[in-house]
Amino acid sequence: MRVEIGEDMNARTGAKYRKEKKVGEGTYAVVYQGVEIATGRLVALKKIKVGDSKSGLDMSAIREVKALRELVHPNVIRLLDVFSQKTNLNLVLEFLDTDLEMVIKDTDLIFKPDDIKSWMLMTLRGLHHCHRSWILHRDLKPNNLLIASDGQLKLADFGLARDYAEPTAAMTSQVVTRWYRAPELLFGSKKYGYAVDMWSVGCIFAELMLRTPYLPGESDMDQLNTIFRALGTPAEEDWPEHTKLPDYLKFNQYPKTSLQTLFTATTPDSLDLMEKMLIYNPVKRISALEALNHPYFQNMPRPTPPARLPKPALNLNDDQVAEKRKLDPELLAESERNNTAKRLFVD
Repeated sequence: MRVEIGEDMNARTGAKYRKEKKVGEGTYAVVYQGVEIATGRLVALKKIKVGDSKSGLDMSAIREVKALRELVHPNVIRLLDVFSQKTNLNLVLEFLDTDLEMVIKDTDLIFKPDDIKSWMLMTLRGLHHCHRSWILHRDLKPNNLLIASDGQLKLADFGLARDYAEPTAAMTSQVVTRWYRAPELLFGSKKYGYAVDMWSVGCIFAELMLRTPYLPGESDMDQLNTIFRALGTPAEEDWPEHTKLPDYLKFNQYPKTSLQTLFTATTPDSLDLMEKMLIYNPVKRISALEALNHPYFQNMPRPTPPARLPKPALNLNDDQVAEKRKLDPELLAESERNNTAKRLFVD
Protein backbone atom coordinates (compact mmCIF):
# COMPACT_ATOMS: atom_id res chain seq x y z
CA MET A 1 0.00 0.00 0.00
CA ARG A 2 1.35 3.42 -0.93
CA VAL A 3 -0.04 6.80 0.01
CA GLU A 4 1.05 10.04 -1.62
CA ILE A 5 1.46 12.77 0.97
CA GLY A 6 2.80 15.58 -1.16
CA GLU A 7 5.90 16.06 -3.31
CA ASP A 8 7.36 18.60 -0.93
CA MET A 9 6.88 16.45 2.18
CA ASN A 10 10.58 15.82 2.68
CA ALA A 11 11.37 19.50 2.08
CA ARG A 12 9.09 20.64 4.89
CA THR A 13 10.44 20.58 8.42
CA GLY A 14 9.17 21.18 11.90
CA ALA A 15 10.16 24.83 11.47
CA LYS A 16 6.61 25.45 10.24
CA TYR A 17 5.37 24.38 13.68
CA ARG A 18 6.58 24.98 17.22
CA LYS A 19 6.32 22.18 19.78
CA GLU A 20 5.17 23.38 23.19
CA LYS A 21 4.65 20.34 25.43
CA LYS A 22 4.17 16.61 25.30
CA VAL A 23 0.56 15.56 25.83
CA GLY A 24 0.77 11.82 25.20
CA GLU A 25 3.11 8.96 24.37
CA GLY A 26 2.65 5.38 23.18
CA THR A 27 4.79 2.58 21.86
CA TYR A 28 4.97 3.91 18.34
CA ALA A 29 4.16 7.63 18.59
CA VAL A 30 4.54 10.75 20.73
CA VAL A 31 1.96 13.56 20.64
CA TYR A 32 2.83 17.19 21.37
CA GLN A 33 0.74 20.30 21.67
CA GLY A 34 2.12 22.78 19.17
CA VAL A 35 1.49 26.00 17.31
CA GLU A 36 1.39 26.72 13.60
CA ILE A 37 3.80 29.65 13.53
CA ALA A 38 2.25 31.51 10.58
CA THR A 39 -1.26 31.58 12.03
CA GLY A 40 -0.84 31.00 15.77
CA ARG A 41 -3.32 28.11 15.57
CA LEU A 42 -3.00 25.36 18.17
CA VAL A 43 -2.23 21.97 16.62
CA ALA A 44 -1.42 18.45 17.76
CA LEU A 45 1.89 17.11 16.42
CA LYS A 46 1.93 13.31 16.29
CA LYS A 47 5.47 12.06 15.74
CA ILE A 48 5.41 8.47 14.48
CA LYS A 49 8.59 6.45 14.85
CA VAL A 50 8.74 4.87 11.41
CA GLY A 51 11.97 2.89 11.77
CA ASP A 52 12.51 -0.44 10.04
CA SER A 53 9.77 -1.26 7.52
CA LYS A 54 9.90 -4.95 8.55
CA SER A 55 8.38 -4.02 11.90
CA GLY A 56 5.11 -2.99 10.29
CA LEU A 57 5.26 0.58 11.60
CA ASP A 58 5.21 2.01 8.11
CA MET A 59 1.93 0.22 7.36
CA SER A 60 0.24 1.54 10.51
CA ALA A 61 1.39 5.08 9.76
CA ILE A 62 0.35 4.86 6.13
CA ARG A 63 -3.07 3.50 7.05
CA GLU A 64 -3.66 6.31 9.52
CA VAL A 65 -2.68 8.97 6.99
CA LYS A 66 -4.76 7.36 4.24
CA ALA A 67 -7.83 7.06 6.45
CA LEU A 68 -7.63 10.64 7.71
CA ARG A 69 -7.10 12.01 4.19
CA GLU A 70 -10.30 10.31 3.07
CA LEU A 71 -12.39 11.13 6.14
CA VAL A 72 -13.44 14.78 6.16
CA HIS A 73 -16.32 15.17 8.60
CA PRO A 74 -17.17 17.37 11.61
CA ASN A 75 -17.04 14.31 13.88
CA VAL A 76 -13.69 12.94 12.69
CA ILE A 77 -10.40 14.53 13.72
CA ARG A 78 -8.94 16.62 10.91
CA LEU A 79 -5.51 15.94 9.41
CA LEU A 80 -3.94 19.31 8.59
CA ASP A 81 -0.50 18.38 7.30
CA VAL A 82 2.07 15.59 7.00
CA PHE A 83 5.84 15.93 6.86
CA SER A 84 8.88 13.76 7.44
CA GLN A 85 11.80 14.64 9.67
CA LYS A 86 14.79 12.32 9.92
CA THR A 87 13.33 8.86 10.57
CA ASN A 88 9.98 10.14 11.84
CA LEU A 89 6.68 10.75 10.10
CA ASN A 90 4.85 13.73 11.57
CA LEU A 91 1.09 14.14 11.45
CA VAL A 92 -0.30 17.61 12.14
CA LEU A 93 -3.82 17.33 13.53
CA GLU A 94 -6.35 19.78 14.86
CA PHE A 95 -5.84 20.26 18.59
CA LEU A 96 -8.67 19.03 20.80
CA ASP A 97 -8.99 19.91 24.47
CA THR A 98 -10.07 16.68 26.09
CA ASP A 99 -11.65 13.27 25.47
CA LEU A 100 -14.71 11.32 26.52
CA GLU A 101 -12.76 9.19 28.99
CA MET A 102 -11.79 12.31 30.94
CA VAL A 103 -15.42 13.40 30.94
CA ILE A 104 -16.60 10.03 32.26
CA LYS A 105 -13.93 9.87 34.96
CA ASP A 106 -14.31 13.44 36.18
CA THR A 107 -16.42 12.99 39.30
CA ASP A 108 -16.95 16.75 39.52
CA LEU A 109 -19.05 16.60 36.35
CA ILE A 110 -22.72 15.75 36.37
CA PHE A 111 -24.33 14.94 33.06
CA LYS A 112 -27.86 14.12 32.07
CA PRO A 113 -29.57 11.81 29.54
CA ASP A 114 -29.66 14.60 26.93
CA ASP A 115 -25.87 15.00 27.29
CA ILE A 116 -25.34 11.27 26.72
CA LYS A 117 -27.63 11.43 23.71
CA SER A 118 -25.54 14.25 22.23
CA TRP A 119 -22.23 12.36 22.64
CA MET A 120 -23.78 9.22 21.16
CA LEU A 121 -25.22 11.16 18.23
CA MET A 122 -21.83 12.67 17.35
CA THR A 123 -20.07 9.32 17.76
CA LEU A 124 -22.49 7.60 15.41
CA ARG A 125 -22.38 10.40 12.85
CA GLY A 126 -18.60 10.16 12.70
CA LEU A 127 -18.69 6.36 12.58
CA HIS A 128 -21.36 6.31 9.86
CA HIS A 129 -19.11 8.54 7.77
CA CYS A 130 -16.23 6.08 8.28
CA HIS A 131 -18.37 3.10 7.31
CA ARG A 132 -19.89 4.69 4.23
CA SER A 133 -16.31 5.53 3.22
CA TRP A 134 -15.46 1.79 3.57
CA ILE A 135 -13.24 2.25 6.63
CA LEU A 136 -13.31 0.19 9.82
CA HIS A 137 -11.98 2.04 12.85
CA ARG A 138 -11.17 -1.05 14.96
CA ASP A 139 -10.23 0.79 18.16
CA LEU A 140 -13.22 2.74 19.43
CA LYS A 141 -13.15 3.56 23.14
CA PRO A 142 -13.76 6.72 25.22
CA ASN A 143 -10.06 7.62 25.13
CA ASN A 144 -10.20 7.80 21.30
CA LEU A 145 -13.26 10.08 21.21
CA LEU A 146 -11.76 13.55 21.49
CA ILE A 147 -13.71 16.69 22.33
CA ALA A 148 -13.05 20.15 20.92
CA SER A 149 -13.42 23.47 22.74
CA ASP A 150 -16.83 23.96 21.08
CA GLY A 151 -18.03 20.60 22.41
CA GLN A 152 -17.82 18.72 19.12
CA LEU A 153 -16.85 15.06 19.61
CA LYS A 154 -14.46 13.63 17.02
CA LEU A 155 -13.26 10.09 16.30
CA ALA A 156 -9.47 9.87 16.54
CA ASP A 157 -6.53 7.44 16.51
CA PHE A 158 -6.88 5.58 13.22
CA GLY A 159 -3.69 3.54 13.68
CA LEU A 160 -5.70 0.29 13.54
CA ALA A 161 -8.13 1.46 10.86
CA ARG A 162 -8.48 -0.53 7.67
CA ASP A 163 -10.15 -0.24 4.28
CA TYR A 164 -13.07 -2.65 4.09
CA ALA A 165 -14.55 -3.56 0.74
CA GLU A 166 -14.58 -7.36 0.62
CA PRO A 167 -16.63 -9.16 3.31
CA THR A 168 -14.69 -12.42 2.80
CA ALA A 169 -11.24 -10.84 3.24
CA ALA A 170 -9.23 -12.26 6.15
CA MET A 171 -8.13 -9.76 8.80
CA THR A 172 -6.43 -10.00 12.18
CA SER A 173 -8.66 -10.50 15.21
CA GLN A 174 -6.09 -8.77 17.45
CA VAL A 175 -7.72 -5.35 17.26
CA VAL A 176 -9.82 -3.16 19.58
CA THR A 177 -8.94 -2.65 23.24
CA ARG A 178 -10.22 -5.70 25.11
CA TRP A 179 -13.06 -4.13 27.11
CA TYR A 180 -14.60 -2.87 23.85
CA ARG A 181 -13.81 -5.93 21.70
CA ALA A 182 -16.69 -7.79 20.06
CA PRO A 183 -17.17 -11.48 20.91
CA GLU A 184 -16.49 -12.61 17.32
CA LEU A 185 -13.00 -11.08 17.62
CA LEU A 186 -12.46 -12.75 21.00
CA PHE A 187 -13.33 -16.08 19.35
CA GLY A 188 -10.66 -15.39 16.72
CA SER A 189 -12.82 -14.49 13.71
CA LYS A 190 -10.74 -13.38 10.72
CA LYS A 191 -13.74 -12.31 8.66
CA TYR A 192 -15.75 -9.49 10.17
CA GLY A 193 -17.12 -6.08 9.30
CA TYR A 194 -18.61 -2.87 10.61
CA ALA A 195 -20.39 -4.73 13.41
CA VAL A 196 -17.16 -4.84 15.47
CA ASP A 197 -17.21 -1.03 15.68
CA MET A 198 -20.87 -1.06 16.68
CA TRP A 199 -20.19 -3.44 19.59
CA SER A 200 -17.59 -0.95 20.83
CA VAL A 201 -20.13 1.87 20.60
CA GLY A 202 -22.58 -0.21 22.65
CA CYS A 203 -19.95 -0.62 25.38
CA ILE A 204 -19.26 3.12 25.31
CA PHE A 205 -23.00 3.84 25.55
CA ALA A 206 -23.21 1.65 28.66
CA GLU A 207 -20.11 3.28 30.16
CA LEU A 208 -21.63 6.74 29.77
CA MET A 209 -24.65 5.61 31.75
CA LEU A 210 -22.70 3.74 34.44
CA ARG A 211 -19.69 6.12 34.68
CA THR A 212 -17.50 3.00 34.77
CA PRO A 213 -16.50 0.42 32.11
CA TYR A 214 -19.36 -2.00 31.47
CA LEU A 215 -17.48 -5.21 30.57
CA PRO A 216 -13.97 -5.08 32.13
CA GLY A 217 -12.39 -8.50 31.54
CA GLU A 218 -8.94 -9.34 32.89
CA SER A 219 -7.94 -11.60 29.99
CA ASP A 220 -9.45 -12.57 26.64
CA MET A 221 -11.14 -15.61 28.17
CA ASP A 222 -12.30 -13.62 31.18
CA GLN A 223 -13.59 -10.96 28.78
CA LEU A 224 -15.86 -13.53 27.12
CA ASN A 225 -16.95 -14.82 30.51
CA THR A 226 -17.71 -11.26 31.64
CA ILE A 227 -19.79 -10.66 28.51
CA PHE A 228 -21.72 -13.91 28.95
CA ARG A 229 -22.39 -13.24 32.64
CA ALA A 230 -23.81 -9.84 31.72
CA LEU A 231 -25.77 -10.76 28.59
CA GLY A 232 -26.23 -14.54 28.81
CA THR A 233 -24.32 -17.30 27.06
CA PRO A 234 -25.26 -17.37 23.37
CA ALA A 235 -27.12 -20.36 21.97
CA GLU A 236 -26.92 -21.56 18.37
CA GLU A 237 -30.20 -19.84 17.54
CA ASP A 238 -28.86 -16.55 18.95
CA TRP A 239 -25.62 -16.71 16.98
CA PRO A 240 -25.54 -19.41 14.28
CA GLU A 241 -22.23 -21.23 13.75
CA HIS A 242 -20.32 -19.27 16.39
CA THR A 243 -19.07 -22.61 17.71
CA LYS A 244 -17.09 -23.00 14.45
CA LEU A 245 -15.00 -19.86 15.00
CA PRO A 246 -11.21 -20.52 15.26
CA ASP A 247 -10.80 -19.88 18.99
CA TYR A 248 -14.19 -21.07 20.21
CA LEU A 249 -14.32 -22.55 23.69
CA LYS A 250 -17.35 -23.79 25.57
CA PHE A 251 -18.36 -21.56 28.49
CA ASN A 252 -20.64 -21.91 31.48
CA GLN A 253 -24.30 -21.42 30.65
CA TYR A 254 -25.45 -18.06 32.01
CA PRO A 255 -29.10 -17.00 31.63
CA LYS A 256 -30.00 -13.99 29.54
CA THR A 257 -30.54 -11.01 31.83
CA SER A 258 -32.55 -7.93 30.94
CA LEU A 259 -30.47 -4.77 30.70
CA GLN A 260 -33.17 -3.10 32.80
CA THR A 261 -31.86 -4.90 35.90
CA LEU A 262 -28.62 -2.88 35.75
CA PHE A 263 -29.68 0.25 33.87
CA THR A 264 -32.61 1.05 36.10
CA ALA A 265 -32.75 4.80 35.55
CA THR A 266 -32.77 4.90 31.76
CA THR A 267 -35.53 4.90 29.15
CA PRO A 268 -36.87 1.91 27.18
CA ASP A 269 -35.74 3.37 23.84
CA SER A 270 -32.15 3.83 25.07
CA LEU A 271 -32.08 0.25 26.37
CA ASP A 272 -33.49 -1.02 23.07
CA LEU A 273 -30.74 0.76 21.13
CA MET A 274 -28.03 -0.53 23.44
CA GLU A 275 -29.40 -4.07 23.20
CA LYS A 276 -29.31 -3.87 19.37
CA MET A 277 -25.66 -2.73 19.52
CA LEU A 278 -24.78 -5.66 21.79
CA ILE A 279 -26.43 -8.45 19.79
CA TYR A 280 -24.14 -11.47 19.59
CA ASN A 281 -24.83 -12.27 15.94
CA PRO A 282 -22.86 -9.60 14.01
CA VAL A 283 -25.16 -10.02 11.00
CA LYS A 284 -28.09 -8.80 13.11
CA ARG A 285 -26.20 -6.13 15.04
CA ILE A 286 -27.51 -2.64 14.30
CA SER A 287 -25.55 -0.48 11.84
CA ALA A 288 -24.48 3.12 12.46
CA LEU A 289 -27.09 4.42 10.01
CA GLU A 290 -29.85 2.32 11.55
CA ALA A 291 -28.82 3.54 14.99
CA LEU A 292 -29.04 7.17 13.87
CA ASN A 293 -32.62 6.49 12.73
CA HIS A 294 -33.56 4.74 15.98
CA PRO A 295 -36.43 6.27 18.04
CA TYR A 296 -33.92 7.04 20.81
CA PHE A 297 -32.73 10.05 18.80
CA GLN A 298 -36.24 11.11 17.81
CA ASN A 299 -37.84 11.00 21.25
CA MET A 300 -37.39 13.51 24.05
CA PRO A 301 -35.16 14.76 25.52
CA ARG A 302 -33.45 16.50 22.63
CA PRO A 303 -29.64 16.13 22.48
CA THR A 304 -27.75 18.86 24.32
CA PRO A 305 -26.14 21.35 21.88
CA PRO A 306 -22.39 20.53 21.80
CA ALA A 307 -21.34 23.94 23.12
CA ARG A 308 -23.42 23.37 26.27
CA LEU A 309 -22.08 19.91 27.10
CA PRO A 310 -20.19 19.51 30.39
CA LYS A 311 -16.40 19.49 30.08
CA PRO A 312 -13.56 18.89 32.55
CA ALA A 313 -11.78 21.96 33.90
CA LEU A 314 -8.80 22.70 31.66
CA ASN A 315 -6.82 24.85 34.10
CA LEU A 316 -5.08 21.79 35.59
CA ASN A 317 -1.35 21.29 35.93
CA ASP A 318 0.39 18.49 34.01
CA ASP A 319 0.32 16.08 36.97
CA GLN A 320 -3.42 16.58 37.47
CA VAL A 321 -4.12 16.07 33.78
CA ALA A 322 -1.99 12.90 33.76
CA GLU A 323 -3.92 11.62 36.77
CA LYS A 324 -7.28 12.27 35.12
CA ARG A 325 -6.13 10.58 31.90
CA LYS A 326 -4.75 7.55 33.73
CA LEU A 327 -6.30 4.30 32.53
CA ASP A 328 -7.15 1.44 34.83
CA PRO A 329 -4.09 -0.88 35.04
CA GLU A 330 -5.56 -3.70 32.95
CA LEU A 331 -6.82 -1.33 30.25
CA LEU A 332 -3.42 0.38 30.16
CA ALA A 333 -1.70 -2.97 29.72
CA GLU A 334 -4.16 -3.92 26.99
CA SER A 335 -3.56 -0.60 25.25
CA GLU A 336 0.16 -1.32 25.21
CA ARG A 337 -0.52 -4.77 23.75
CA ASN A 338 -2.63 -3.18 21.03
CA ASN A 339 0.20 -0.78 20.22
CA THR A 340 2.50 -3.80 19.91
CA ALA A 341 -0.02 -5.35 17.52
CA LYS A 342 0.20 -2.23 15.38
CA ARG A 343 3.85 -3.02 14.86
CA LEU A 344 3.38 -6.70 14.15
CA PHE A 345 0.24 -7.40 12.14
CA VAL A 346 0.26 -6.96 8.38
CA ASP A 347 -3.38 -7.45 7.47
